[in-house]
Parts: sequence; structure tokens; C-alpha cells
Amino acid sequence: MESTGLDYATMLVTFAGGLGLFLFGVSLMSSGLQKVAGNKMRKILAALTKNRLLGVCIGALVTAIIHSSAATTAMVIGFINVGLLNLTQSVGIIMGANIGTTFTSWLVSMSNIGSFMEPLVMGPVAIAIGSITGTFISKGTIKSVSEIIVGFGMLFMGIGLMTEGASPLANLPAFTTAFAKLGANPVLGVLTGAVVTAIIQSSTASIGILQSLANTGVVTWNSAVYIIMGQNIGTCVTAIFSAMGASKNAKSAACIHLMFNVIGSVIFSVLAYIIFKFFMVDLGNTTISIVQISWVHTGFNLLNTLLMYPFAGLLVKAAEKITSFIKADEDEAMPVHLDLRLLNTPSVAIDNCVKEIVRMGRISLDNLTLACDALFDHDTEKIEKVDSRENSIDTLQTTITKFLVKLCNTSSLSSGENKVVTSLFHTVNDMERIGDYSENLVESAQFMMKEELEFSEVQKKELREMGDAAIKCVSDALNALENNDYASVERTIKEEQEIDDMESLYRKKHVERLSNNSVDPTTGISYLDTLTNLERVGDHALNVAQVVMKRFL
Repeated sequence: MESTGLDYATMLVTFAGGLGLFLFGVSLMSSGLQKVAGNKMRKILAALTKNRLLGVCIGALVTAIIHSSAATTAMVIGFINVGLLNLTQSVGIIMGANIGTTFTSWLVSMSNIGSFMEPLVMGPVAIAIGSITGTFISKGTIKSVSEIIVGFGMLFMGIGLMTEGASPLANLPAFTTAFAKLGANPVLGVLTGAVVTAIIQSSTASIGILQSLANTGVVTWNSAVYIIMGQNIGTCVTAIFSAMGASKNAKSAACIHLMFNVIGSVIFSVLAYIIFKFFMVDLGNTTISIVQISWVHTGFNLLNTLLMYPFAGLLVKAAEKITSFIKADEDEAMPVHLDLRLLNTPSVAIDNCVKEIVRMGRISLDNLTLACDALFDHDTEKIEKVDSRENSIDTLQTTITKFLVKLCNTSSLSSGENKVVTSLFHTVNDMERIGDYSENLVESAQFMMKEELEFSEVQKKELREMGDAAIKCVSDALNALENNDYASVERTIKEEQEIDDMESLYRKKHVERLSNNSVDPTTGISYLDTLTNLERVGDHALNVAQVVMKRFL
């Protein structure tokens, strides 16, 4: 009995280790492929139009790259949540994702081509080639390709270890009987596939497990078909979790994914039951190979897409109806363009970071405009609004910085993208500092109100001129950042120099006025503080422009 227990423990450890290697291999391949793809991922999304068929192709391609339909759907939900995609565009991608997820099962099936492709032969060879290449050639693309090769090897090693760990189960009558029961009971088979996939949150991994078990010769056709149907339902769990806390449209996308997979799985499970029960009884009870599992998996997803494609509009309407009771949450301090799901596509995540920083900059610019007005009209409502917005700016800075930190830790970030992210840390701080100087301006306004002071007409004219120049300088810097516009960079540099010249000139004139007793000295503190704050606003606008300028050098 002790030896039997030891055998079971060995089987479990071997199988679990194989699953871990398989998952890590898939992750490594995905990371390497994304690095090689780089900006192409962004261009693929940019090419997306309302053409649903194009969406299906894109969904299949992206999923083949990242090896997970659940991850693709989660990514789509993230894109919808930040306004990169609309709900209609998402339908085709979701359908295509189910087709693209079959790519990994065909990779696994390659192990049946010949003895040289056996997992425990090809796996170590691929790992050796990829590791040696990656160690001695540090060039970006080559290093990324070596990651793909190592990931491929680990995937094969994982399949080999899972098969080795499960192979003794073929001699257990109880295990064979279990698959026979799953094949005879569609509900139980579908439920098994759904639960296993929901737990490990990867249909790719659950298909890999099924294929490794099929390699032992215990999986029957009918049990495999029902389990595959269940896997397509279980993979929706990731999308549902992803939609929590997202926008109404993002929740609708998760509903579409769920409806698409559930309806298709139910229809084809019923058809399979009829076929295996009345027409192909012997086939249903025959064992299935890993290649045949790939055919079933691919065939189901292709047929399901063909079946549901004409009803895509109805799926959108049904999803919108289901989520119609959800109220939109509008809060200036909440990010509009950021979503953790975007981390799966760093190039898109970087673009959206820039958009969010620009949005934060617009808020800072509005605050600067209000603060300049409050200096002269002493409007308490404007002062309160500046204070309130400053809290939003601080919150956004924290949120964006945390997102950038996560982005830096993304393994699929290329060296070029890493430099861009590093520069964005400085840019978000520059935007926050502009907000701080706006708050300093309203503090000067409050001091003037409390002491019942007024700037002279000359002082007002000079401060208005310098304030307008600072506002224009920040506006051009934001335009340079948003549109990668070199002309705006040049204008910002010129305007910042003009602000510096103004600050120096007006400070000198102020001293002259004081010596001539032509100005009230009690306003001097606020006047000089305002000059300093506006000059520093220009400095931070220049910092932003210089970040953009480096892209052209």
C-alpha cells in the first residue's frame, strides 16, 4: 500500500510539474511573440474597422500570439473600457479569439508527427537552442525569438511530463470508467470541462491536459467532445472577472462572450449527443488521439463562429439590454484611458498612458487658467474649484505612476518601450507640478483677499501677459505630447524662453517701481511669488516638450 501511495504521489508531482512547465512555456512564448510583434499589435488594432469579418481575423491572430482566448477577451474588455473599441467592433474579435485558441492545441499535436518530435526529445532540444542563442546574442529581436523557442520547448516538456505522470492511470479501471461516464452523460462532461477551465482560468491549459490524458489512451470521443464544450464555457470566467468594475460597454462585451460560448456549446453538445447516441455509437466509445482533439476543437470553434456570425447584432442588443440597468460612474479623478488588462499589450498600454497624462495635463491647464483669473477677480468659487481639482490631479498622478510601475515590470516590454515608460514617469510629475503651482497662485489670491490688497494696473497687465504666455506654453506642450508634433515642441521651447525673459524683466521693473515709490510695497510678496510660479510652470512645460523632442533625435 505504501508503494502504491508513493506511485500516486509521484504521478501527481510529475503531472503538476508538467502543467507548470506547460503554462510557463505558453507565457514565455506569448511574451516573446509580443516583443517581436511590438508596434504591429497596435497597428493591427488601428486597422480594425466596423468590418466584423476583419475583427474575426484579428481576434484569431492576436489569440494565436498570446495563446489564450480568455486573455484576448479580457484585453478587448480593457480596450472597450478605455474607449479604444466599441461594442460592435468587439463581437468579431471575440468570435475570432475562439478560433485562435486552437493554435496551441495544434502545437501540441506536432508531437505525433514523428519520434524526433516527441515532447521529451524536442523539448530539451528547443530549450537548449533558445537558451544558447539568448545567452550569446543580446540583440533585441534575436533575444525575443530565443524566448519563443525556449517557451516552445517548455510547452513540449510540459506535455511530455503530464503524459508521463498520467500514463499509469491507463491501467486503472476506475479512471477508464470515469471517462466512459463522462462520455455517456453530456451534462457531466460539459460541467467537468467548465469547472476545470474556470479553476485554472485557461482553456489552452485545459485542452493541453485533455491532450496529455488522451496520449495515455483513456479518453473517448464522446467524453472529449463534451469536455471541450465545457472548456469553452469555463473560459468565460476570466472575461466575467475582467468586466467587474469596468464600464457598461465592457460588461456587455463579457456578456457577449458568455452568450456566444454557452449557446454554441449547448447546441453542439445536443448535436453530439444525438450523433453518438443514435448514429455513431461505436465512434463515441472509441479512444481519441491528440490530433483528433485538435480537429474537434478547431471544427467546433469554426462552426460555432459560422453559426453565430449572422446573429452578431442580436448578441450586441441582448448584451446591452442585460446591462442597461448599470449606471455610469463619472469622476474626474478616475482614469479614463487606463486598464490593467492593457498590460498584455505594452505598446497599446503606453499609448493610453500618454492619453491619460494628456488628460491629466488638460485638468492642470484648466486649473492654471482658473488660478490666473482668481488672482485678479478674487472669485471664491474659482478658488474652491482649483482646490478640488488639485485633489483629482494628485489622485491621477498616483494612479498613473502605479500603472507605469506595473508596465515597467511587464516581461514583454522591449528596451525601446522601457525608455518611453521611464520618460513618462517624469512627464506625469511635470503635469502634477503645474497643478501645484496653480494652487500656489490661488493661495496668493487668498492672501490678497484676506489683506484686502489689489495689484496695480501695471502689475495686472504684466501678470496677465505672463499668465497667458504660461497657459499657451502648457497648451503647446500638451499638443506636442498628444500628437507627437515637432512644431509644437519648437513653439513650447520659444515660449518658455519668452517667459524666462518676462520674469527677469518684470522682476527688474518691480524693483525700480519700489525704489520710485510708484507701487504699494505690500503687494510685492504676491507679485514676486506669482512671477516665480508662472516661470516654473514654463519650466515644466519645457520638460514635457523635451521628452517629445528626444523621439525626433
